[in-house]
Amino acid sequence: MRGLTNYCLSCCVNTLLQAFSATWELADLLDKWETAGGREDDRNVPLQLKKVLAAMRNDLPQPAPHHSFLHCLDRNDIRLKTQHDADEVFLFILNFIQQQMDDETLALEIQNLYKISLETQLQCLVCRSVQTQTSYLLNLPLHINEDHNSLEGCLTSFFKHQELKDLNCCFCPSCETKTPSKQGVRLLSLPHILCVNLKRFRNSRAGTRKLDCMVTFPETFDLSEAVREALSPDFAQEDCRYTLYAVVVHSGSAMCGHYTAFVLHRKSQRWYYADDSRVKQVSWEDVKTTYGGHYGDTAYMLMYRRVLKEEGQQPELSG
Repeated sequence: MRGLTNYCLSCCVNTLLQAFSATWELADLLDKWETAGGREDDRNVPLQLKKVLAAMRNDLPQPAPHHSFLHCLDRNDIRLKTQHDADEVFLFILNFIQQQMDDETLALEIQNLYKISLETQLQCLVCRSVQTQTSYLLNLPLHINEDHNSLEGCLTSFFKHQELKDLNCCFCPSCETKTPSKQGVRLLSLPHILCVNLKRFRNSRAGTRKLDCMVTFPETFDLSEAVREALSPDFAQEDCRYTLYAVVVHSGSAMCGHYTAFVLHRKSQRWYYADDSRVKQVSWEDVKTTYGGHYGDTAYMLMYRRVLKEEGQQPELSG
């Protein structure tokens, strides 16, 4: 693994690049982008991402060159010398890939790596009519409580039915007025790469604060078991077992913090810790220190890879 120097407060982007580099499926798809070969566009995010991920794969001792990528983001309004939210930058980069790649098929394949298809149901509690809407997310934003949490518990809360009353009443076409409703979310399909955002930042009248409370998460789990009641009748996937391969870590407060990453090396299957240009091998016990529960390093984003049951291993998208 190659580190990345902290250039103009780039720890947030550095950490995401380590996670993207560990997502070898993304790099493989970008490598197939043939029309990128003859281009020199310093504003094109997927082009610059392709170059920096290729550089990070080189087995060299010095940090990988990534200033061009950082300046490219700056030209797209993700400014240098500014602290950013890792989840927001992650989604910005995925959106830039969709907008700036001229190969729509490959761009869609990249989006599908992360695409979580959902069906939202809204039932009127007066006439019992149901409205449904299909949508998708590129990550799961999970609310956490200010005490002990588990990933499985957060997932259950995300898919739990909610009653919308009083000021939260919704318009019912059948009743032709706002009525109390019950809202639920069901899973239609799961992606190959499941990205989870643990929503540790909360707004209040006093400003934004960070929740350092504990959130435990497993190395491997079966999502269909965790949210069985939330699966749509149309849900047909048999492979719902996921294994963790990257953790984006935040330390410090909401207004002044630092990002680092734990990533699982593809070949050695060993965990490494990347703090900008410093990279070292660690253990799963070290990763678990980011559960939280005290001031310090806390997991903020979790990236899981789906495992095919029939193969018992992670599928490769290219040779």
